[in-house]
Amino acid sequence: MQLDDLYRRVIMDHYKNPRNRGTMDNEAVTINLNNPTCGDRIQLQLQVEEGVVKDARFTGEGCSISMSSASMMTEAVKGKTFGEAQAMAEKFSALMKGEPAEFEEYEEIEALSGVNKFPARIKCATLAWNALRKGIEQQQ
Repeated sequence: MQLDDLYRRVIMDHYKNPRNRGTMDNEAVTINLNNPTCGDRIQLQLQVEEGVVKDARFTGEGCSISMSSASMMTEAVKGKTFGEAQAMAEKFSALMKGEPAEFEEYEEIEALSGVNKFPARIKCATLAWNALRKGIEQQQ
């Protein structure tokens, strides 16, 4: 199996079986963002305690890239401090620019590396990560 095929499978798995999809009943930081160029929209909720992301959930509609990215991001940031989550968001931005970036603790994110070959889809992949950044900014 080639790497591109593996990456496609990972993306489709997160799209068809999203992790952390849903809303929180408890008090949570809530961020709503949309991508007007393609219609993707996301609501990200973060449960934060003492600067640590204890839980992350999302709802929304969009293409397989945006929803898979949201699923992967919510998995990756749980248990991370704001600093660690911000660093992951920066690393993801680098990945979308075609720069090398490794996600040691959550390698599935690297499946989105091929998106940088399609500039119109980069905004799809970064939507959830931009929501994460906005949520961190709101809490600082």
